[in-house]
Order: sequence, then C-alpha cells, then structure tokens
Amino acid sequence: MIAMGTAVVVGGASGIGLATARALAAEGYAVTIADINVDAARSAADEIGTTARAVALDVTDEDSVAAGFDGLDDLRVVVSCAGLTVPGALTELSLADWQTTIDVCLTGSFLILKHAGQRIVDGGSIVVISSLNARQPGTAMGAYCSAKAGVSMLVEVAALELAPRRIRVNAIQPGVVDTPLTAGLALVPGLMDEYVDNTPLGRSGRPEEIADMAVFLASDKAAWITGAAFDVNGGAHLQRYPNVLGRVQAMMP
Repeated sequence: MIAMGTAVVVGGASGIGLATARALAAEGYAVTIADINVDAARSAADEIGTTARAVALDVTDEDSVAAGFDGLDDLRVVVSCAGLTVPGALTELSLADWQTTIDVCLTGSFLILKHAGQRIVDGGSIVVISSLNARQPGTAMGAYCSAKAGVSMLVEVAALELAPRRIRVNAIQPGVVDTPLTAGLALVPGLMDEYVDNTPLGRSGRPEEIADMAVFLASDKAAWITGAAFDVNGGAHLQRYPNVLGRVQAMMP
C-alpha cells in the first residue's frame, strides 16, 4: 500500500470519528486519533494497528489543541468530529449548558481549523462534521442548531482563507447516525421513530457512511471541491425535524 501521509481525526475514539479513522488507515494514511478520552483513543489505535497513534486532545483548550498537532510530519488530512449537545428549551436552558455546547461544537471547530490550518501541508484537506441542524431547526436544540450553523459558515470562511495554499475545507451535515452520541434518543418514546419517519430513505445512518464521504473529500477525486456542506442524511433535510421538546415533555409525570 502506498503511504499517503498523516491524517488526524479529532474525536476519533468512537462513532463517526472511529469509522473515519479506520477508513483513512485503510487508504494508507498514518492516522492520529485525537480524543479527550485518551484511553479509548489508545484502544482504537491498537485496533487499527501500527500505523495509528493516540493523543489526548480537548477541543475547548487551545493549548491542548496545539499540542495535539505538534510534531506531526506530512500532515495531509484533518477530520474534526468532536461534538455534543445539551438539549433544552431556550426559556429554560442555563447559560452554562448553552456555553458547553458552543464551546465544544463551535469554538472547538475554530481551534481545530486554526491549528490544523497552520500545520497542514499545502494541498491538504480539512473536513468538519457539522449537522443537519446547521440548516434545520429543532425544538430543545437551540444551542446545537446555533453552534452547527456557525460551524458550516466557519468552514466557508476557512475555505476562502486557505485557498491560496490549495487547502480544501468542507463540511458534512449528517442526520441521525447510530453512534454512542445518539444512543440516548432511544430512551425517549417515539423519538427515533419520528426521526426515521422524517427521513425519506427510511432509516438512520451508519458511521461508515459519513466516513466514506470524509474519505472522498480528502481524496484527489474532490480536488475541485471546497467551502461546501454536504447533506448526508437520507434526505432528512427535505422534511421536518422531530419535536424533541414535545417528546420529552410527554415523558414527564
């Protein structure tokens, strides 16, 4: 297999990130799995094999982000998958919970773009995992929707600024994908059914399907694509977002 250089997957210890790390390793990249859960990152690297390594990285801490990119040779691909949400109605959501979501999803993406942009080779590719919620509002999802909308616009700005170095920057906007992050949705009666009912292709996604798009965007086949946000969601952007707040309220005594 031809060596492809180094790829960093932020949030690569589970879910979409882990699937992406596996896929990039299969393409011949030496993969660095960067995650706040460094033990899980080490387990993932051990599974992938000798071409993979793990580093601790907290996207809310600039020193940690900078350190995660230090010492990497021939950095050609960066995929940023870190994210979380603290749901809640806007009239009830605490400032702390709002800030946590913004810090991880939006400020974290800024810090990854900043430090990846400094270190990636000319002609490299950066992919940021945004969300269906970048374009589709949902009840109880105000912080997440705002953060992910900001991420998709941030990607466009980065694409403009890094274009003189032929660095391509793109976003993927998944719908509901079966990952540890979304496992809690099944605890809310009817919520997953409502997601699927509003997905024209009739099912949730698999992490490998998002990873496939990330690998494509990292490849020479996407050499003329930058500043784009790709809806990989089974067509869910064509319909409506589930009533998360209504489903949760229906659970209350």
